[in-house]
Amino acid sequence: MRLALFDLDNTLLGGDSDHAWGDYLCERGILDPVAYKQRNDAFYQDYLNGTLDMQAYLAFSMEILAASEPVQLEQWHREFMRDCIEPIILPRAEALLRQHREAGDQLVIITATNRFVTAPIARRLGVRVLLATECEAQDGRYTGRSTDIPCFREGKVTRLNRWMLENGFDLEDSYFYSDSLNDVPLLEVVANPVAVDPDPRLRAEAERRGWPVVSLRA
Repeated sequence: MRLALFDLDNTLLGGDSDHAWGDYLCERGILDPVAYKQRNDAFYQDYLNGTLDMQAYLAFSMEILAASEPVQLEQWHREFMRDCIEPIILPRAEALLRQHREAGDQLVIITATNRFVTAPIARRLGVRVLLATECEAQDGRYTGRSTDIPCFREGKVTRLNRWMLENGFDLEDSYFYSDSLNDVPLLEVVANPVAVDPDPRLRAEAERRGWPVVSLRA
């Protein structure tokens, strides 16, 4: 079975779910709307620039998970899905998923954003396999720490290779769709790399390498 791999933020979604989660918490006064938002925005800019300190960002962004009861987190996330995620789900992205599903491909969302934020989004999109940055939990609560290899840059390749070994897949005739220069390590190893509404540096890289460039937003 052929693999069809999809980045999530700014690829299948018309925005960034991780950054939007922080904005949601600030807008509702759950987190400091000035200090937290400034740091959240700065980390996001580092991500766009390809200079993100992933461990520092995870420590920052997962602190709220440890500070909150699971039931409260679930309620917030339901509201977040309704108010912030549903409006940025792209019809063309859903059509692309449907196209690969109907072709008999194995769909996988592979994202640097943590599983707490992204698991409900993957379910909403009908994608059962999600490779994401993992959140550590003990005794039914999040610890505020990540676990395993972050699913980011070269870590995406490492996590995917392990998953393929465990599940009997390979990259023959595989596809990977992404918007971000951070995903070049994975784009380089699939059979069919596709730049989706790419950031300027990925667009330049795609043009240099002859990778297809498509839009799911127009």
